[in-house]
Amino acid sequence: MEKTPNLDGKEQRKVFFRLLAYAKPHKKSIVLAFSLLLVSTVAEIIGPILVKIFIDDYLTPRNLVYQPIVTLAAIYIGIQIMNGFIAYFQFLKFQEIALKIIQQLRIDVFTKVQSLGLRYFDRTPAGSIVSRVTNDTEAIKEMFVSVLVTFIQSGVLLIGIFIAMFTLNVKLALFCSTILPIIYVIIRTYRKLSSKFYQDMRERLSELNAKLSESLQGMSIIQVFRQEQRLRDEFGEINQKHYKAGMKNIKVDGLLLRPAMDLVYVFALVVVLSFFGITSFDSPIEIGVLYAFINYLDRLFEPINQMMMRLSLFQQAIVASSRVFTLLDEEEVAPKQLGEKIAIQAGEIDFRNVSFSYDGKKDVLKNISFTAKPGETVALVGHTGSGKSSIINLMMRFYEFNRGEITVDGKSIKTYPIEELRSQMGLVLQDPFLFYGTVKDNIRLYDQQLSDEAIQQAAEFVQAHTFIEKLENTYDYRVVERGSTFSSGQKQLIAFARTMATNPKILVLDEATANIDTETEEMIQVALEKMRKGRTTIAIAHRLSTIQDADLILVLHQGEIVERGNHQELLAQKGLYHKMYLLQNGSTEKLEDVVSEELAEY
Repeated sequence: MEKTPNLDGKEQRKVFFRLLAYAKPHKKSIVLAFSLLLVSTVAEIIGPILVKIFIDDYLTPRNLVYQPIVTLAAIYIGIQIMNGFIAYFQFLKFQEIALKIIQQLRIDVFTKVQSLGLRYFDRTPAGSIVSRVTNDTEAIKEMFVSVLVTFIQSGVLLIGIFIAMFTLNVKLALFCSTILPIIYVIIRTYRKLSSKFYQDMRERLSELNAKLSESLQGMSIIQVFRQEQRLRDEFGEINQKHYKAGMKNIKVDGLLLRPAMDLVYVFALVVVLSFFGITSFDSPIEIGVLYAFINYLDRLFEPINQMMMRLSLFQQAIVASSRVFTLLDEEEVAPKQLGEKIAIQAGEIDFRNVSFSYDGKKDVLKNISFTAKPGETVALVGHTGSGKSSIINLMMRFYEFNRGEITVDGKSIKTYPIEELRSQMGLVLQDPFLFYGTVKDNIRLYDQQLSDEAIQQAAEFVQAHTFIEKLENTYDYRVVERGSTFSSGQKQLIAFARTMATNPKILVLDEATANIDTETEEMIQVALEKMRKGRTTIAIAHRLSTIQDADLILVLHQGEIVERGNHQELLAQKGLYHKMYLLQNGSTEKLEDVVSEELAEY
């Protein structure tokens, strides 16, 4: 499980300013929203001043003149009504900006995930990645939608309130300013403590997603092997850790948010009332000024309380942002094109002394060399872990290699654009993946240049048309998750049709007939023969009966080519291929004897 680095104050500021960079494209909208916010703030500050004028100039001296009072009341009511409309539009504008920002961030994250190399997915659980793209970006959205808007509104209001307080009474305003350092200490302490707890919570939530994703994908295995209780226990353990982290943060919230701020408010109120009480011994006090100060004090702490309550969301967003930016900064990107743009012409493949390691320590391929020419079929056979799939992974450039060379038509595969390389390599895997949509969509893969007629021709070519025609709505039949309503053979036939629809120059079969029954296999052998004509074909096979007509068979053992030749030549060598052939054809030779002989020879 990937860990998010600890966030000190400097790192939090760095993450925050990086988030703010997403607001640059919306400068005009932000200026408009700020202008509306300033007008709304001024209107809110003017209200208590108008009440103060009414109390001190008209109510206290009993100077109840009808016209000025009505005018004052009309201005007060008009300002409140206008402020309601302005507050609505500025809130709407801030929300619109926030949602556009998070929309762009999600696109950036998803685009980054699409560009990552397979090494990243090898070491990172799928649930953890899902958590970054969904839960973490949702937490960031809350910061833009509610936290920043609240902070900006509250900050502007605080400045306005202090200006009004200094205008009414400078000495008392200075007394009230003594609460600011106290508030700063509370905020700083809260940020320091809650940051650790929220970081722990986000990590636990990521682990929960990873465990849930793993359970859903392996549900059939879990139920067959009766692993439900073990998975429940593991999920419960992670959930308990998430609960404990949450409780720690709730305790901090309960201590440093509202209760602490209420104490500061009481202290400020005592200061104001004491000041007016002491002043009243020497000179009369203005009731309107007293009302205005207490009103402003209320209004002063309301935005502070709002900011403090949102501070928890802010901390969640900062931690979530750090996790998202860690993903965006991931350097394990997919291999890039190194040369000028060129196209594959014939499709001749040449491996020259290629060695490769997934972890940089143990080689899974050692000095692999062979040539596959157009119209030829090169088959790769060997026991599990011998390196067959690794050869395909390098050829498709799923992984980068640094030792040896792989060429197509005499040019390094690193000089070809990834799009060109993969568009000319038709890959059919042992376990084909079907997407949500229709059968037609899964063959076309949303390439609108492929007509319905071309799709049907591809299906007919691989003998898939027969069973598709029997489906409800035929080619418009709805495919559910991973094509679970189809048999393994039917999914494989759709995958064959998908490959042939693109008419690739190179055909890659990764044990493509392993999950197909004997009857279906016989149906597509003819299609495979036609598919291979004029194309370079690389085929991985466990069932040796499917590659007996291959032009070249490479026998791999522990990452090395130990035998090469056609079917008859390899049988005549009486080596590893011969032993594999005997085992698959019901030889009386015991498996233990064969394995012991292999280890002795290789």
